[in-house]
Amino acid sequence: MEESAALSALAALAQPLRLRVFRALVVAGPQGLTPGELAARWQVPGNTLSFHLKELVHAGLITQERDGRSLICRAEFGRMNALLGYLTEHCCQGESCGAIPRP
Repeated sequence: MEESAALSALAALAQPLRLRVFRALVVAGPQGLTPGELAARWQVPGNTLSFHLKELVHAGLITQERDGRSLICRAEFGRMNALLGYLTEHCCQGESCGAIPRP
């Protein structure tokens, strides 16, 4: 992943509602969720949610697909994994990190 793509993805996730939406879509898995389900979950107006979904699509973190009259939103797991790989590429200078216990 290029640095600019990582920055775009991180910037898209640096907003509370977008982060919640992305996490909900990750939990939903391949079946995804409709914008109506997402809007109802956080009681946000459709136009507000639409703006935030557009930002996540633009960053490549989610996809939207028509299914009849419904729109299905899904997490883009390949992009998510690429971002995680980019962030951990040189973790611990190549040594095994293991789990770090929380205090």
